[in-house]
Amino acid sequence: IPMTPEDLLAYINDQGIETSTMTHRAVYTVEEAKTHRHGMVGAHSKNLFLRDKKGRMFLVTALEDRTIDLKSLAGVLGVRSLSFGSAERLQKYLGVSPGSVTPFGVINDADGDVTMVLDRGLMDYETLNFHPLVNTQTTSISPAGLIQFFESTKHTPMFIDL
Repeated sequence: IPMTPEDLLAYINDQGIETSTMTHRAVYTVEEAKTHRHGMVGAHSKNLFLRDKKGRMFLVTALEDRTIDLKSLAGVLGVRSLSFGSAERLQKYLGVSPGSVTPFGVINDADGDVTMVLDRGLMDYETLNFHPLVNTQTTSISPAGLIQFFESTKHTPMFIDL
């Protein structure tokens, strides 16, 4: 059973990681999200749930305005090609639905099937903002806190320059 946003935030808090969360109307795209920031500072992201031909899954979290060429990204990741994971896979591995993809989803990947891939540019910001498993909230966290979260879930990220 996937964690709820409340479970996730309690887990993060139990790790000693500081966050703050705001509630807003549901947003499904980066463009929609840009209109509902209400003064939130820091970096915002786009999150792509991808798979290769062998069924390996990748969660790519990048600065929201990055252009991501899947063919080039496949080369960087050392795989032949990448395609988007289905809504069913997204639910199975990350416990989220389309529109709510977030790096926090790896908390639901207990078997470590998903490789976390982070845009190195995110680390240049003091604050990072992601959905806490639902697209009606945004949680702010420091880069160090995010890395601590990944390590606690055994999803040490692969850093790439996008």
